[in-house]
Amino acid sequence: MTERVEYFRGILPAMQVPFNDDYSVDEAELRRFSGWLASHDGIGGLVTNGHTGEVFSLSAEERAQVTRIVADEVGRRVPVVSGICCESITEAVEHALAGEEAGASGLLIMPPHYWLRFGMRPQNVIDHFAAVSEAVKISLIVHIYPAWTKASYSSELLAELARLPRVTSFKVGTREMSKYDRDIRAIREANPRCTVLTCHDEYALASMVQGVDGALVGFASFIPELLVELYEAVCAGDLNWARGVQAKINTLKEAVYANDEPSSDAHARMKSAMVLAGRLKSDLTRPPTRRPSPEQLQRIERALEEAGLLGVAASPVEAVSMAAS
Repeated sequence: MTERVEYFRGILPAMQVPFNDDYSVDEAELRRFSGWLASHDGIGGLVTNGHTGEVFSLSAEERAQVTRIVADEVGRRVPVVSGICCESITEAVEHALAGEEAGASGLLIMPPHYWLRFGMRPQNVIDHFAAVSEAVKISLIVHIYPAWTKASYSSELLAELARLPRVTSFKVGTREMSKYDRDIRAIREANPRCTVLTCHDEYALASMVQGVDGALVGFASFIPELLVELYEAVCAGDLNWARGVQAKINTLKEAVYANDEPSSDAHARMKSAMVLAGRLKSDLTRPPTRRPSPEQLQRIERALEEAGLLGVAASPVEAVSMAAS
């Protein structure tokens, strides 16, 4: 297989995955949704198998299936990145090879989740990335978890990762702004070619103005046009324009994220908001993730109405409730 090097830039939506009533992947809807996202100017790629895409509920075969469908639909227009969320190095390599074979141009490497419980040593991280790097011929994105977790990478470790073969980009979700600034500087100094993407959905503007190369966020799966516009305003140095766009985003952010970080519940609320806005056909999520309560749906509906994104259905909340029955 020919080597592919991608330095990811712009807005990369971490995609929701639509399901049929039997919880199988809805291929037709996934193709339609992928094409719609890729049609927006400023989209630098599509990301499958992220947290927003309910990666924990998907089998290895389904993860490859989702990537294959999206890559087949949009691969000639924008690159596709497949998330790798695995506990062992062996499994990570297997999933990486499957993602590459499915047509991914890059792999988003998440920390093994046992690190969240037990922590890890820097060499564990280097070994994990090195094994994947040696197995594939496509680019790797480092997914940086919040500073408060045991899977947080030090700035020094990020510099080491930036020097590894195939590591071209960083999805920075530090969520502690002084460390966020140090992390970006460490990456840039270690390898100026690497690109830095914020993944702070809940405060996009504040994290974009640090001089990043774009954003890899789940919220761009919902409102790609606003995230693209926000990044354009930041790149243009027009803070007034950027603040105005962020104000529109805030209305939706507060309803979806409820003033907290992205989570499975938030991803379910976002999926329902996307149905209410006419952007997805169904808000079905796989158990144990549950749909929003009627009260939450009403808050989401009000936020969409305020943002001018409410769908044309006479009673959108009833429409979502009917889809749940």
